[in-house]
Amino acid sequence: MIIDIHGHLSPPEAAERFPMPPSLTDVDGMLAARAEAGIDLTVIGSPVGAGAMARVPGVDNYAQPRDRLRRFHDWMSGLIRRFPDQLRGYVYANPFGDDDHLEGVRETLADPAFVGLITTSSVHGELLGSPRADSFFALAAEAGVPVLVHAPAEPVGTERVDETGFVEQIGRFGDVTMGMAMIAFAGWLDKYPGLRLIGATGGGAMALLPERLRTAARPRHWAGGAPPSGRSGAGASDAVHPEAKGRPPEERAAGRPAAQAVRPAADPAAALRRMYVDTSPFSAAHLSLNAEVLGPERMLFGTDSPPMAAPLEDFIRMIEKLPVDEASQRLILGGNAQTLFDLRSRP
Repeated sequence: MIIDIHGHLSPPEAAERFPMPPSLTDVDGMLAARAEAGIDLTVIGSPVGAGAMARVPGVDNYAQPRDRLRRFHDWMSGLIRRFPDQLRGYVYANPFGDDDHLEGVRETLADPAFVGLITTSSVHGELLGSPRADSFFALAAEAGVPVLVHAPAEPVGTERVDETGFVEQIGRFGDVTMGMAMIAFAGWLDKYPGLRLIGATGGGAMALLPERLRTAARPRHWAGGAPPSGRSGAGASDAVHPEAKGRPPEERAAGRPAAQAVRPAADPAAALRRMYVDTSPFSAAHLSLNAEVLGPERMLFGTDSPPMAAPLEDFIRMIEKLPVDEASQRLILGGNAQTLFDLRSRP
């Protein structure tokens, strides 16, 4: 059985409001292509909820009221109920959402059409090491469902980059890299051992980071002492309200949270190796490195299609050409997903 854990579809009205590739609303075309390629089941979701995965002036993806997200998830649930043998869904969650937002996430997860959560690796430049993400990670651990950590529409460091292709292919890759590394660094898997986190886009450059994470947590060149935080007054007890004292007026005006110091995990490299990654980078070298460093048991077949336009058969062929045995290939193509997700319930 081949299971794609990284797909996207959007309701037709979304395409009328926001710019997006036509493939994102072509349900019949998407399902036909998967049947032809031999993909049995796809888990779909949106990393922006009912928002836009493109930079749209005046649109804040993280300011979506609960009723708007409910309508979006109702559409997705209805679609999955039409195609219960081919589709399952992720519930979108803002990792820094308030109690009302997270209650809506819990409510939606009760629908058997949904088998996991999808969130972003940063929010307005804030990474997931922030204490403000605690309620989200607690919810994910309590629910016991996998979380696909996906890049946001506007990745860290691309605020002044106008080239959409660069933002999509380079900026988002870098954002996932930092997001997954910060999750490991901040010790969320130590606090919530039941978390099951999947890095989209192959986890970015996760496989290159174990040694660097250890050095970041225990920098030998500081002679065993902690390096300066770089921000005065930052600490675990700092307030996070946008108007916290000491922040520049322009940052307060932009609604950015106050900086927080992150206490490194005891072994962030070990935490990193407890995470999962998908296979959507469409790079044989990248997939081979993930198989070598993280292991085939930590890899899940994913295509990011739609909107990724590469032939689906080529994604499968890349797995079949990895330097691992056939049993490991079968794990990547579907066995790991069957273990990680509860796919038995039918919507």
